[in-house]
Amino acid sequence: MYFCTVYAVAEMKRIVFIMNPISGTASKAAVPQLIENRLDQSLFEYEIRLTEHAGHATTIAQQAAEEGVDLVVAVGGDGTVNEVGRALIETQTAMAILPCGSGNGLARHLMLPMDLGKAISLINRFEIHDLDYGTINGMPFFCTCGMGFDAFISMKFAEAGKRGLITYVENVLKEGLKYKPETYELEDETGTKHYKAFLISAANASQYGNNAYIAPQASMSDGLLDVIIMEPFDVLEAPQISLDMFNKTLDKNSKIKTFKAKRIHVHRKEPGWIHYDGDPVMTDADIDILLHSKGIKVLVNPDADKRLRQPNVVQTAFTEFFNDVNMVRENISRQGRKVQILNKLLLRKLNL
Repeated sequence: MYFCTVYAVAEMKRIVFIMNPISGTASKAAVPQLIENRLDQSLFEYEIRLTEHAGHATTIAQQAAEEGVDLVVAVGGDGTVNEVGRALIETQTAMAILPCGSGNGLARHLMLPMDLGKAISLINRFEIHDLDYGTINGMPFFCTCGMGFDAFISMKFAEAGKRGLITYVENVLKEGLKYKPETYELEDETGTKHYKAFLISAANASQYGNNAYIAPQASMSDGLLDVIIMEPFDVLEAPQISLDMFNKTLDKNSKIKTFKAKRIHVHRKEPGWIHYDGDPVMTDADIDILLHSKGIKVLVNPDADKRLRQPNVVQTAFTEFFNDVNMVRENISRQGRKVQILNKLLLRKLNL
């Protein structure tokens, strides 16, 4: 009698890379060769599909999900990631990200490598988690959504026609001091409250992008949104708020109110801009935001918990800049107190 050993051969997984050739700030010319070199082709068969217009990534991702593709990889910025992700919610097809956008908010929250070759190599490990996503007036988002100043800046950013952190900062500095806070009525599971706010943000993930942390404690697996209310502030308080955002300490700032909720309803006096993952859209006065638990499959970094988040060059530069600004602000305050004391002494001398 003869015996033979039968080895189970795992079925190859199918991957579709969706590449927006013009999104973000990084060139994607080298991506096809990187995929060819770094992807383990004994485990995966793949194809690359290019987008041709806005919304095309959603169509391609939907087709891939209907075909039973195992993984769709968004190659681009947060806009491309949102287009791909919205097609894959509540399906069995997972999403991965090759980050080459201007902010890369979701990729940074997930602690994916910014180096594209390393990000492709991570796909070979194929660790998939079921994560949360949100909707604002029915539109899906994966990082953040909001209204007020950040939605206004998203609109200005879109109008600028030029991407990148510098363009974003230019708009923030130019428009920030002119922006007028609004009054909002906010209802969640605990009741209704009224706020005068510079912005209201609902975060599924922790940051806008470029390591600017609007919700440092946010988790994509807790079934809750982190709601951030930024109260009005003056010009001398602005640098500290910016510094806290880059240092992941914004939730400790006295101008910030935060709480967690599964859903919120917001009413404002009139229609205005909102944003979802940085894309602006005009809506009416009522806004509904809802968290959908474990609704999308996402490829994650198995080593994320082991890595220390080192500040990047931009973050370090911002920290140094705002530290200098804070020193100037403190000097102004000290000088102001000296002037007040001198004025009081002068009034006493004059018997006034």
